[in-house]
Amino acid sequence: MTTPPAATTPPERHTAPGGATPSEERTRARAAGHGFRAALASAPVIAILRSTSATRFAEVTDTLLASGIRAAEFTLTTPGVLDALREYAADAPPGLALGAGTVTTPAEAQAAVAAGATYLITPTTSTEVIAEAARLDVPVLPGAYTPTEILTAWRAGATMVKLFPAATGGPAYLRAVRAPLPHIPLVPTGGIGAGDAPAYLAAGAAALGIGSPLVGDACEGGSLAALGERAAAFLDGIRR
Repeated sequence: MTTPPAATTPPERHTAPGGATPSEERTRARAAGHGFRAALASAPVIAILRSTSATRFAEVTDTLLASGIRAAEFTLTTPGVLDALREYAADAPPGLALGAGTVTTPAEAQAAVAAGATYLITPTTSTEVIAEAARLDVPVLPGAYTPTEILTAWRAGATMVKLFPAATGGPAYLRAVRAPLPHIPLVPTGGIGAGDAPAYLAAGAAALGIGSPLVGDACEGGSLAALGERAAAFLDGIRR
């Protein structure tokens, strides 16, 4: 696994041009979407940001990126998240894969991409959202758990499939599911702690979706320094 470059300070941002048309927004989203797999190849972790407010999402994402985690998911259940996504995407650091999570309808998919999301993640196997992501030319990771749901999501056009909730079956379930479906890249999500991560990767996970075990209370005003330390320790653990 490629070791992500060390960084001690948030990277410099580059402002994107404003006043883009919907077509230009989709073109930028499509181009940025190509960086999604590159981000996960560097560090196979999608950090899930979910909170009672999105006001600190930018600082948290900067801290994660500085620590080597290059994929962040802004969840749509967070109040004010589209404004936060729009503001951050307009001045996003290079090398970051910025996505929207808990996308449940085509309208939410459209709003998220218009705000700057370059990939979409759903909690369920919603073929409507998968189809809308294809129309918008952005990667999509639908949630699924059973082999039937996983295969349905893949055949509908999923880029990868979010195995959710992963902790109910653990690495053993992931390994069992992959035996008949080895061609489908799975991203276990839900209840995965730092100590569990290596076992999921050894069982064949393409990447991991990690929320509170990684982010902790950072989105609610907790220490960003502590967040950086957790992120660095997390990555160190999965590289061993």
